[in-house]
Amino acid sequence: MSSTREGGQSTEIMDFSYTDAQESFRDELRVWLEENLPDGWLDGERELPSDDDERLAFLRDWQRTLADGDWAGIHWPEAYGGRGASLVEQTIYREEMARVNAPPQVNVIGINLVGPTLIEAGTEEQKSRFVPNILSGEEIWCQGYSEPEAGSDVASLTTRAERNGDEWVINGQKIWTSYAHNADWCLLVTRTDSSGEKHEGLTVLLVDMSQEGVETDPIHQANDDRSFNQVYLNDATTTSDLVLGEVDEGWDIVMTLSAYEHAMTSIYTIEQRYLDLLEYCKTETRGGTPLIEKPEIRQQLADFDARIQAAKVSHYRNVSKQIETGRPGPEGSMDLVVSDELRIDLLNFAVDVQGPATSLWENGDAAFDETTGYLRSYGSWIAAGTGDIQRNIIGERVLGLPKDKKSKMSHRSE
Repeated sequence: MSSTREGGQSTEIMDFSYTDAQESFRDELRVWLEENLPDGWLDGERELPSDDDERLAFLRDWQRTLADGDWAGIHWPEAYGGRGASLVEQTIYREEMARVNAPPQVNVIGINLVGPTLIEAGTEEQKSRFVPNILSGEEIWCQGYSEPEAGSDVASLTTRAERNGDEWVINGQKIWTSYAHNADWCLLVTRTDSSGEKHEGLTVLLVDMSQEGVETDPIHQANDDRSFNQVYLNDATTTSDLVLGEVDEGWDIVMTLSAYEHAMTSIYTIEQRYLDLLEYCKTETRGGTPLIEKPEIRQQLADFDARIQAAKVSHYRNVSKQIETGRPGPEGSMDLVVSDELRIDLLNFAVDVQGPATSLWENGDAAFDETTGYLRSYGSWIAAGTGDIQRNIIGERVLGLPKDKKSKMSHRSE
């Protein structure tokens, strides 16, 4: 940030340019992607295998490729197999992965949430046991938070864990558990004491998903995806050495992981979807006229471009704040609110622009087929805490406003 003075007044000007070293980091990543992305990926051949087992194998292979190239967990400390990348380098990484629409990391929860939480709060034995296999994708992780009666208000959970000698015996149910059907391990939040406030008496356990006491039931969603699951725990067990943090003090772990989750941003993926839609509007015609020449469409596209650029500036501000404090803060909730609304609005517009082709599902126009993305976008409004929850975090923890009465009405309800 630099400062200029005009007419006796000081005006702060933010410099968004990257240094030569940071651009070298971008160039290194671009070269690696050109050499290592799946065959045909950069030419637009980006279909993942339709068979579930084949898709999982494909994504595991991609995860190993990333890990072998030291690109799987660039934000992790070097001592744990990461690159120790700066926050600016992480921003560049997200920009570039969105630019090429890279395949997803099969262990996205392990890489972005569980791994950093283990590194911060785990014992040396836990870190030694789990961290290397998270990077390589040898062990996939899920997080057991939400329950049928405890969604965004995770402190209301009722899944119980009771000590039995050197073991914990777990009974209860989780829902909306992403990738649980493929997961080897779960970071599970349980109730171990009911005598205090609801956010007290929680304990976080690391639980083996392959045992008989754990059953997963994939939820068939409107977009034909089955990545969400119900998880049933019937006398499932884990050992005392797999308690993460302190017994009955699991809320601290929940807050640590949530800070990492809220620090993630999808704005660069949204921007790439916008650019794809822009290109579609330039080439697709209606009545012999390119869509881009229709005033109402040009206006909408210009509006989305302005909103996306503003969202990126807001994210840069939050990154700067994190650089100052050294850890993710509540400002990440601002990224979530802005990105979630942008994604929903953009994909609503994309569906309108595509018109009847939208109804063709996966057989729609190959240039811009976003029917499934449109349906999926409404789930993102709930993930990581609803927009109303995020607004409460912003109001109370960023702006210092009094605690809200937690209205049950969504601000989007008309």
